[in-house]
Amino acid sequence: MSEPDEGGGRGRDRADAERSTRRTFLAVLSFLGLDLAGDAIPVWAEPASERPKEGDVLVAIDAEKPVALETKDIPVGGPPVLAWPMDPASNTVRRDSRLNKVLLVHLDPSTLVGSTQERAAEGVVAYSAICPHAGCEVNGWLADQQILECSCHYSHYNPREAAAVMDGPATRSLAALPLKIVEGKLTVAKPFTGRVGIVPT
Repeated sequence: MSEPDEGGGRGRDRADAERSTRRTFLAVLSFLGLDLAGDAIPVWAEPASERPKEGDVLVAIDAEKPVALETKDIPVGGPPVLAWPMDPASNTVRRDSRLNKVLLVHLDPSTLVGSTQERAAEGVVAYSAICPHAGCEVNGWLADQQILECSCHYSHYNPREAAAVMDGPATRSLAALPLKIVEGKLTVAKPFTGRVGIVPT
């Protein structure tokens, strides 16, 4: 009688351990605001973790029920409203990745510069809420200047001009999320214009 093949069992254990390590690694990256996997993430991710897609609506992060936002729900001149993208077909809110946090700012359309005008919907512009410098949340608003601020290291971004860096340690702008109006709702027109989170050097 032949001995059982213990090598196959060890191989399965090793494969299980590698899969577990990979999941843990990706979870840590997401928590830190890193997006090293780039475009491969949607292949692995569940719908609630996928990046915003064309046709997604936006829902306020602090809302009790996910209701699609309209232009009137975003205060003119600020402060920004934090939102998640939501698949309107399945009502899946894409809240399982912090990289999906979106800043919505309602500005005078005549003050928007260049491509920012094209990406706006009735004066509402959308940007990633994750600072590309260290992955902190951009949670400050300088109302008198209508400027976005990351309170970790005080990078400042101009929402009228593609969230360009005005000062601070950040070296690139916040990724923009082009919008359109569909049936009165703020809707994603195209995916983020750039990588969200920290870009490795």
